[in-house]
Amino acid sequence: MVPQQKVQAVAAVKGFDFEKLCIFMLLCGVLLMSSGCKVEKIDASKKEDVAAGLIENVAGSSVAPAVTAVDSVAEEAAAAELSAEIKSALASGEGPHVIRLKNGMSILVKEDDRFPLVNVRLFVHAGSSYEEPGQAGISHLLEHMVFKGTENRGPGETAREIESVGGDMNAATSFDYTVFYVEVPESEWKLGMDIVTDMTFNARIDPDELKSEREVVLSELERGEDNPGSRIFKTLQSIVWKDTSYQWPIIGYRDTVKGLSSEDIHAYIDRLYQPQSMLLTVVGKIDPEAVVKEAEKLCGSRKSVAPVVPPKTFPVPASGKTTVQVVPGKWNKAYIGVAFPIPGLDSAKIAGLETMCELLGGGETSRLYRKFKYEKRMVDSISVSSLTLERAGMLYVFATLDADKVDEFWKELMEELSSVDFNDFTDREMDRVLINLEDSLFLTKETLSGLASKLGYFQFFEGGQQAEENYLYDLRNITREQLQQLYDEYFVPEKLAACMLVPDEVKADAQVFEKAVAENWPKKSKAAAQADVSGPGEAATIELANGSKVVFIPDETLPYTALSMYWVGGDADLTPEEQGLAAMVSQSLTRGTESLNATELEDFVSDRAASLGATAGREVFAINAKFPSRFTADMLPLISEVITSPRFAPEELDRARQDQVSAIKRKEDRPLSLAFRNIFPFLYKDGSYSYFHLGMPDNVDKFSRDEVTGYWKKQSSRPFVVSICGDYDREAIAAFAKELDGRLVTKDSAVSVPVPNWGAEKDLTMTLPDRNQAHLMVIFPVPGMEDRQASAGLSLLRASLAGQSGLLFRDLRDKQGLGYTVTAFLWQAPKTGFMAFYIGTKPEQLEQALAGFDKTVKMLKEKDLPEEEILRARNILRGEYYQDHQSLLSRSREAASLIVKGFQPDFDQKIVEQASKIDAAQVRELINKYIDWDNRYTLTVKP
Repeated sequence: MVPQQKVQAVAAVKGFDFEKLCIFMLLCGVLLMSSGCKVEKIDASKKEDVAAGLIENVAGSSVAPAVTAVDSVAEEAAAAELSAEIKSALASGEGPHVIRLKNGMSILVKEDDRFPLVNVRLFVHAGSSYEEPGQAGISHLLEHMVFKGTENRGPGETAREIESVGGDMNAATSFDYTVFYVEVPESEWKLGMDIVTDMTFNARIDPDELKSEREVVLSELERGEDNPGSRIFKTLQSIVWKDTSYQWPIIGYRDTVKGLSSEDIHAYIDRLYQPQSMLLTVVGKIDPEAVVKEAEKLCGSRKSVAPVVPPKTFPVPASGKTTVQVVPGKWNKAYIGVAFPIPGLDSAKIAGLETMCELLGGGETSRLYRKFKYEKRMVDSISVSSLTLERAGMLYVFATLDADKVDEFWKELMEELSSVDFNDFTDREMDRVLINLEDSLFLTKETLSGLASKLGYFQFFEGGQQAEENYLYDLRNITREQLQQLYDEYFVPEKLAACMLVPDEVKADAQVFEKAVAENWPKKSKAAAQADVSGPGEAATIELANGSKVVFIPDETLPYTALSMYWVGGDADLTPEEQGLAAMVSQSLTRGTESLNATELEDFVSDRAASLGATAGREVFAINAKFPSRFTADMLPLISEVITSPRFAPEELDRARQDQVSAIKRKEDRPLSLAFRNIFPFLYKDGSYSYFHLGMPDNVDKFSRDEVTGYWKKQSSRPFVVSICGDYDREAIAAFAKELDGRLVTKDSAVSVPVPNWGAEKDLTMTLPDRNQAHLMVIFPVPGMEDRQASAGLSLLRASLAGQSGLLFRDLRDKQGLGYTVTAFLWQAPKTGFMAFYIGTKPEQLEQALAGFDKTVKMLKEKDLPEEEILRARNILRGEYYQDHQSLLSRSREAASLIVKGFQPDFDQKIVEQASKIDAAQVRELINKYIDWDNRYTLTVKP
């Protein structure tokens, strides 16, 4: 599997929390450089959804395509009628269907009418591994430049057209390919195809625009260097893939990016952007025949004028030398990455390598995680993954830990790696890995984006969907003996490359660590030794005896159940001295029950390819679960036991304290995380919104078991809302909810959340040494969700400001080149909220950025937004709603969180409808009322 699959599998299937997901995102952020800047609407209660939405899914389902070559179809004839051969191919089976045009370009179409959307992607066999060393970063720079104008559209017009109809678009560059994609309403599928092909074939590369965008890319490069995972990976790729075109980062280097000209980029396009090296995929509510006609019209006349040279495989080095690099810096934690070379996608060993990595470090039930996190308590997290690119690959171990444990951990890690014996893994562990890897492929069908990306990947790199069947066959037939052979072949100490980021005050010698490898990793020696269900029924909401509610949202597309259970409470149940307690309870709640300890519970959940977790917000507490519907009879009793009889074992509370303190330190290592950790205590002076959600380290260390159990007893006694989405057993769900309501809930015990008061201090500046970028937020107090008219109008304003065609982006990034990410976001709770402008920029450009925000506010106050901007914003809101509510869990969360706060489950949809009736004059009235420059709050993080 490709790296994006790995992340999606871990995030979606294993139920990783936000911080663990971010570790994998650090890796993917280097592997898949995206030119987007989508941070548009951040709801603190939905941060896991936001994170998950940032990851490109490339795993998926099992369907076989029909491939037909078009011998000679002129553009005019194609527009009128397709050949009988093509019509027959498109009518055969469910698809996907693959049509090959005369010029060699492939078209993949798949009809899927679950949503009123169409996803269009164009893959190009052109990425950083196709570059010359002196032009490192040219692929990524080109991906940026396609948004700066084509022969048919001016700068920003592509994004404006897509967003104006409620669509979404982006592009991404990897080592082996570049992909351009849009998702649009079904009625706008032709626009989506036109935009994607126009960007691919007609990029203008204006020298003046290139000069500006080059600065944006350099800013993006600097932002990556502020990220521990990114810095480690860039170091390791230069060692593991030395003397290959994988050795330089996708984004390039400062010197190479600065030296790239428009002539260089046009020459690069002429060399690699050949139709025969492309795949256009169109998935969604479509007419396949109409799509193929349109593809022939748009692309059929394009010529492939250069020969296609198959990519040359980079062999795994036969020998090597243990290499460790230590990089001191201003870090709170230590970060360690270890890598070993492996073969690329053409190897028959991929499924075995994936299985091996899952067993060793694929999640909380894996061998290394159990040992170093739970048993020895040496690390905050540890993972093992297999990164497989087209021509080579890498086994990657990543760990985060306290600096004073580095020496001991390194020694014990080497000892552990030297003695791995796959005969020690139980049948249960082997079966668990198999079901989770299979499940990760199946779940990508949940969204159009995931399905389109998966289908495109298998067609583009592996010649069709049969490759998925081959992969699954290999997964199901791998043996322990084969795993051991793979391990002994590729986990070789002489080929180990490691990079360690440690705090400045830590004395660490790379040679000492290299010596420890030799001393503790000698020549490897083996160590001794479903029930019938009732079905989902109709959509409905029922109220229980003590005030709790059950919401049913049927969707039988996939055999999965998503369950979200919400209470009013969270931080609102705390005193100022208890800041961080709700977060600690949420982390401890699913770490064991009366009948299962922590590892037994993790095994139980993982064996069923399920996820189960708890979260605490500023005024809610939630439990979320997702599982194959066939395991309903297993999962509902478990969830009930988690709620009624949590173990809160002393050792697990110790781990939770340690994890929470480590999470605080990690946030304070990252500029943007530091800003968001401090934003609420800065803005509010009292109530739960003024708290540090994770608390302060000294207080967290002091929380007792009595405080934890006391908090949960109070929280769980309040009325709840449980929302179920998917293919579920309605009777079983109703019985589950009624039993909990009768057993736990005290009627009329809901907590009241008062309106918070705003802070008196208006400026907060924080410093994080040895970073490159500065981060600026200008924040304006606005009403909460209870003011529906204001909410609708402010949502419309946010949509007009944010996005790649938004007012802020067009001015501060496109015109002034001030930063890579420029956006606006709206955060609202029931009784309070704020609108924020954000930019990441160079420290010396902070004043210019602040002046740019000021200029935007003055412009907004002085005259109405143009009608086309209002129309664009309305369509963005409508498009976002459908795009954000495709997964089952996103829909169950939405309904439960809204109802528990006192709103109807369709509140967000009604806001979108209400916004469609608001005009520019009403928006300006809200701007003049709430976007007050003199009443702004300013938060800055400087290097």
